Amino acid sequence: MTTLPHEAFARFQELIERAKQTGLREPTAMTLATAGADGRVSARVVLLRGFDERGFVFYTNLSSEKALQMQANPSVAICFHWESLGEQVRIEGHAALVPNDEADAYWQSRPRDSQIGAWASRQSETLDARETLEQRIAKIELEFLGNEVPRPEFWSGYRVVARRIEFWSNRSARLHERVVYELRDGEWATRMLYP
Repeated sequence: MTTLPHEAFARFQELIERAKQTGLREPTAMTLATAGADGRVSARVVLLRGFDERGFVFYTNLSSEKALQMQANPSVAICFHWESLGEQVRIEGHAALVPNDEADAYWQSRPRDSQIGAWASRQSETLDARETLEQRIAKIELEFLGNEVPRPEFWSGYRVVARRIEFWSNRSARLHERVVYELRDGEWATRMLYP
């Protein structure tokens, strides 16, 4: 696996820290775009739960639409946009499941009610009434009463391994700054783009 160049990683890390300091409700929110084998594109907002030089990690139900699309076509794009900072980061790459021990460690860090919710939700399936979900939650709470809630097999994380990352910075007169890092033949190349 080819890791991100230090300069790109450090810039992303600095932007995330700045976003967290601004008081944004979800500074790690990112738009994830996926496409299934049929080419149909879908996008939704997910939360970044970890990142390092290897990539950008989020967690999901493995029977969700996004997971099914990534199983069929692992090419994805993610986008962070922080209006208050005047910054955007676009990342293209492929999604790969994180190792079980990594998913287990993150699962254990989650609040118990989030763990229960993951067990109770049949993500993306039709829900006939809110009461049905509440009944499933009560059933799962009872099932694990007094015990740790284990990570279900249908829940894990994905790491987006970047092949391209673009930093966009707002500038006056719409003459924005764009810097791209792109993996070519196993080497990272850096270039600027016109706005």
